[in-house]
Amino acid sequence: MTTTSIAIIREEKVPQDTRTPMTPAQARMIKKQYPSLKILCQSSKIRSYSDDEYRAAGIDVSEDVSNADILLGVKEVQIERLIPDKTYLFFSHTIKKQPYNQQLLKTIIDNKIRLIDYECLADQKGIRVIAFGRWAGIVGAYNALWTFGQKYDAFSIKRAFECKDLIELFGQLRQLSLPPIKILITGNGRVSRGGLEILEAAQIRRVDPEQYLFQQFDEPVYTQIDVDVYTKRKDGQAFSFEHFFKNPGAHKSNFKTFYKTTDVLIMAAYWDPKAPKLFELEDVKDESFKIRVIADITCDIDGSVPTTIRPTTIDDPVYDFNLHSLKEIPAFSEESQLSVMSIDNLPNELPRDASESFGEQLMEFVLPDLLKSFDAPIIKNATIAAGGDLTEKFAYLRDYLEGQVD
Repeated sequence: MTTTSIAIIREEKVPQDTRTPMTPAQARMIKKQYPSLKILCQSSKIRSYSDDEYRAAGIDVSEDVSNADILLGVKEVQIERLIPDKTYLFFSHTIKKQPYNQQLLKTIIDNKIRLIDYECLADQKGIRVIAFGRWAGIVGAYNALWTFGQKYDAFSIKRAFECKDLIELFGQLRQLSLPPIKILITGNGRVSRGGLEILEAAQIRRVDPEQYLFQQFDEPVYTQIDVDVYTKRKDGQAFSFEHFFKNPGAHKSNFKTFYKTTDVLIMAAYWDPKAPKLFELEDVKDESFKIRVIADITCDIDGSVPTTIRPTTIDDPVYDFNLHSLKEIPAFSEESQLSVMSIDNLPNELPRDASESFGEQLMEFVLPDLLKSFDAPIIKNATIAAGGDLTEKFAYLRDYLEGQVD
């Protein structure tokens, strides 16, 4: 494969996303590293790095990117903007058979587009090499605290997107005055680790799960649990990660004891649709269901958190969920009801920081192989479609492609 040009495409999904897969400084570095490679940036009025910043870095800016071999985006490309016979890299949100992107994948197949999904780029151990997860965790956990402050009129801090950068955001956390609440964060990956940065910066005390469940504190505390704690096997055998990942449907939730003592839930764990939900919708009617703020960073609609009934936006970040009618009500309308933050593009609240981090990963782990060969293992294993069909690894999407969504 001889790749002669890459284009950084404009983000056009609504709501608007201002991130970029490659900053101007990074594009300049790549040009120096690969002198024969042409890099083009599609003009954008909303990108967090301006057209002039790319021009100042020596990158051509143009409206027309149809001559580029590879097109790099972030979110899903609008169907009407797809260019046939090209190679695209973006987060397609199709590998879980998401109904809202079925037509996107069908159009990609029909137009013989090669689709390489960032979410599927992984090393030999299966660990993802590129993601915005840390930034989703940082902003999601920050928004959990912001939501609590708004709900109970406990304190007032800036929204994350109002902060210039992560340093200013951390500074906001020094203004917090939290009552002795209990905060639970799930997961053990990039997202949860990002969330932990916020809880630690807020100087909230960490306790182990047993202390969290059975002790009372005169200060705010948090604990972190993974799937081995909030899930158990249906057959009563001891939990093992290997068995869970092979047989997620053979498990059930073990979360009830936690929802009885948790005030704020930060959902940061990956969820397999075949795995049990964290709790069932009817559980919220239980008088012992104590949770009143949920920051669902994963934002799987009717997924692990069944009260996540829709994504929210940066402009309108929270809705309330009536625990009796099981229906949405206006945000912060009743303290006794549940407030849900489910923004689906959280890193976009700190777009320049998040873009720089993403671009560093792209340069280190992806570009060397991408520019060498589409058959490089890391690239091939992340290729969902090519040549007008699904690749072998993603053949399981056939029924989804044909409109038969589970």
